[in-house]
Amino acid sequence: MNVPTRRERRKQPIRRSITSALELYLGDMNGHDVHDLYHVVMEEVEPAILDVAMQHAESNQSQAAEMLGISRSTLRKKLKQYGL
Repeated sequence: MNVPTRRERRKQPIRRSITSALELYLGDMNGHDVHDLYHVVMEEVEPAILDVAMQHAESNQSQAAEMLGISRSTLRKKLKQYGL
């Protein structure tokens, strides 16, 4: 099995990573019914995006909000919502 180099991984679209993660998740469900997949994914993905943006912006909410394309007040609301 060929493991992509670090540089090759960075070129892969985020969508491919999400697709792989969802395929693994659904496979792990082992035939059980899946409900609210959209909400399950969003409750995992949104806080991760916020956390990474805040780390990258060194906790500067204005910079993180700009990076995310949302207002600073929306960012604050979401950080509070997820306890970040």
